[in-house]
Amino acid sequence: MALVIGALASCSSTRENASQFPAALTQYVDPYIGTDYHGHVFMGASVPFGAVQLGPNNLTEGWDWCSGYHYSDSTLVGFSHTHLSGTGIGDLGDIAIMPTTGPLKLLKGTHQHPEKGFLSLYSHQDETARPGYYAVRLQRYNIQAELTATARVGFHQYTFPASEQAQVIVDLEEGIGWDQPTETFMTQLNDSTLAGYRYSRGWAADQRIYFAAVFSQPMQRFSSFQVTDSSGTAVAASTEKGIKGVAFFTTKAGEKIKLKVGISPVSPENALANIRAEVPHWDFEQVVAAADTAWNRELQKVRIQTDSPAQRRTFYTALYHTLIVPSVFNDHNGDYRGTDQKVYPKANFTNLTTFSLWDTYRAAHPLFTILQPDRVNDMINSMLAIYQQQGKLPVWHLMGNETNTMVGYSSVPVVADALLKGFDGFDHALAYEAMKATAMGDAFGLPFVKRQGFIPADEEVESVAKGLEYAIADMSIAQVARRRGQQADYEYFSRRGRYYENYFDKQTRFMRGRLSQHAWRSPFDPFKSAHRKDDYAEGNAWQYTWLVPQDVEGLMTLMGGEEAFAQKLDSLFAAAGDMGEEASNDITGLIGQYAHGNEPSHHITYLYAYAGQPWKTAEQVRFIVENMYTDQPDGLIGNEDVGQLSAWYVFSSLGFYPVNPFNGAYVFGSPAVRQATLAMPGGRTLEIEALDNSPENKYIQRITFNGVPYTNAYILHRDLVRGGKLVFEMGSKPSTAWGTAKEDRPRSSVE
Repeated sequence: MALVIGALASCSSTRENASQFPAALTQYVDPYIGTDYHGHVFMGASVPFGAVQLGPNNLTEGWDWCSGYHYSDSTLVGFSHTHLSGTGIGDLGDIAIMPTTGPLKLLKGTHQHPEKGFLSLYSHQDETARPGYYAVRLQRYNIQAELTATARVGFHQYTFPASEQAQVIVDLEEGIGWDQPTETFMTQLNDSTLAGYRYSRGWAADQRIYFAAVFSQPMQRFSSFQVTDSSGTAVAASTEKGIKGVAFFTTKAGEKIKLKVGISPVSPENALANIRAEVPHWDFEQVVAAADTAWNRELQKVRIQTDSPAQRRTFYTALYHTLIVPSVFNDHNGDYRGTDQKVYPKANFTNLTTFSLWDTYRAAHPLFTILQPDRVNDMINSMLAIYQQQGKLPVWHLMGNETNTMVGYSSVPVVADALLKGFDGFDHALAYEAMKATAMGDAFGLPFVKRQGFIPADEEVESVAKGLEYAIADMSIAQVARRRGQQADYEYFSRRGRYYENYFDKQTRFMRGRLSQHAWRSPFDPFKSAHRKDDYAEGNAWQYTWLVPQDVEGLMTLMGGEEAFAQKLDSLFAAAGDMGEEASNDITGLIGQYAHGNEPSHHITYLYAYAGQPWKTAEQVRFIVENMYTDQPDGLIGNEDVGQLSAWYVFSSLGFYPVNPFNGAYVFGSPAVRQATLAMPGGRTLEIEALDNSPENKYIQRITFNGVPYTNAYILHRDLVRGGKLVFEMGSKPSTAWGTAKEDRPRSSVE
């Protein structure tokens, strides 16, 4: 087997005693996991799905600093209230706070000349990070910084040394990655309160965030500045592109200055009201405890038992990562700003943002339908509101902006899945209208799809990737149409759901860019991959040939039957070749040409079950679970991508995965836990037990469900959420009986 794994962590730690399993599951979450290598995860304080993600920003910028923080760094230039987690593009970093002492500096400084700015060094030995709480000592100033948060309020506590020149800088200029301010404003409302806004352009082309900041004691004075040149020369200002406000204090040794910062998508007044509603007191520890309780409430929905403390930390950190976003994007009173920049008052749902749908439709959103059913309706209502405001469902939505990042219209399978699973807290007719309108658009190659069934490679970049993603979404529309009795729509979108066939070259047996009905793009090399410059998106033909989760049987037929299909899968996990100098950084976690670090590969290990070889799925799944996820800072093999990489781990550790993200079925793999209890709607529970489970005993021998033998290699959502007991009997050798009969294999279409 050809194997390439980048920056895998060292051996598993055994820092904890596994014999006791306490109720406080936050102790098993390690926010450092994924902050090294290419994980790009958020580091800091937040609550589940909170608008505020309050954490540190390093001075360094670059791809591995998309979240503002990387484990390799030791520089700190402030604590900002918005961050992204696991993305491949940097943005946000709004409303940064930096406590300092000594002569005032208004520039960040540089690595070569830190003394010219306000940056400070720090050490991981002086950091504490856990869900809802972050602390660090700023070495330059000997200031202890502590952070916590509610949904819309960041709560800061700074312990100062004795100083006659103590300052708290409120920085509206600096952002992360592409983010650049376009207009900022700050004013002093009274001796302890500031308010303002920050407009910026970046990945989100027109981002608007409003804030209010309340200090626990009066400022001696306050000034706001606009830095005019690289020397740090500043002039007094209240409205410019990049305002920095400074609150001045005189402090005694050990004196604590607290600061509550509320944010709002609507107005400073609403930001101040958010503070009053969510943190009407100055008890920092109370907010820390409430955040911990909020995280525990969510983590308790899955209680696992393992033999390894490291595995427990890896699992609960993965579950934690799935709960950071989508994030709240409305005020405590329900007001929010739409993608049309209009204010929508007192909405009857919780509006959400940060939808990384090309990633999360595959597993994160199906996981929400199991563990977060109360939030699914809010997610769908948010998407439908976006549709009404911009004319199509979201592609990659960020802070009220459509970024149109990545290919396809991947919100469509998410909406379809909610409809088909019976969620009823949204307008089904509007949802169906939105899905169809999105699929019938005229952007990104869709006119070619509607006219001729494929996108010519010389007319549109990433033609294969777009065409295959469209086909997945279109088949989901077909299933909804069938459920609604819309026969004509069912036939039309079913036909479009099979348009993947138009990209399959039977001679090479790969998905390939085509120029016409009779000509393919040449020359062709299935190993080559260029980021956004060829027929694929962050991948190559080896990886994209399998992107047909909606019709695995049809793909199997194209390849010449199940034996040829399985042999081709074997080749995928063994193939070695040069991807070229321009290969995407996202293609990581390689086993042959399978790339676990990027989302188009995530379902592939489970395809063996469709060919009657579930033991091969078990082998690959177990290898990935045990080698590409660890409890170390470099413990994620690629970009977290807003919860998707972690959602794969959560599902796979429990023993099943949604290959087709909208057919309501989960394909069995190889459970990595000994036991698990999942909280289901209506107070029901699902108990999972893997008898004789071990690294060697990775093959499913038999399954019983509620005491009855269960021969299917998949299980339906409707059966899972009813609860009960699912028992796997594990063994060290593949079973040639369980899950191999044709009638027991997974199917792409399940009624």
